[in-house]
Amino acid sequence: MSIAGKPLFSFVRISHLLKRYSSSEGIKYQGFTYYPRFPDEKDPPYEPTKLLMVQRVKPVKGNPYWDKKLLKHFGLDGKKNSIAIVKNIPEVNENLWKIKHLVKITPIQCPNGMPEEGDYEGTYLTEYGEFKVSPRLKIDPKQIEATETFVKDERKFDGETLRKLLTLKWLHGW
Repeated sequence: MSIAGKPLFSFVRISHLLKRYSSSEGIKYQGFTYYPRFPDEKDPPYEPTKLLMVQRVKPVKGNPYWDKKLLKHFGLDGKKNSIAIVKNIPEVNENLWKIKHLVKITPIQCPNGMPEEGDYEGTYLTEYGEFKVSPRLKIDPKQIEATETFVKDERKFDGETLRKLLTLKWLHGW
């Protein structure tokens, strides 16, 4: 079949692809074979992160039950922008691949290095996946002691006094 003397299909191209991907030139990794565009092309060395930040960006409604089940498994079935921290292991990555159209995946990096063991106070995670340590966010141990002694204090309002105070607050909001 041809139009204006030009063939509709190019069998040379298809045979070229069959020859290329059926050969053993690919680099075999665990679970798949990688065929580089150029024979001498090498990937730069890359150290994968240990943790991933997963954020749901699409609604749960309207998706099949198997996607909803995976979102619930990761704890992403609540609010739209809820975040889950997961390990970067093949089992988790396989499940994330199934719901990749519903989530945004960001690798968690530590620009200042990992904090010491037991020194996780004063740390926070940015929206770009950076796990940072801030000395300004550390809590003073004296404040923790004061909070514990305040909670243990037995002087609390009885039911009737609390009811009166809350009624006044309700009636006169300001």
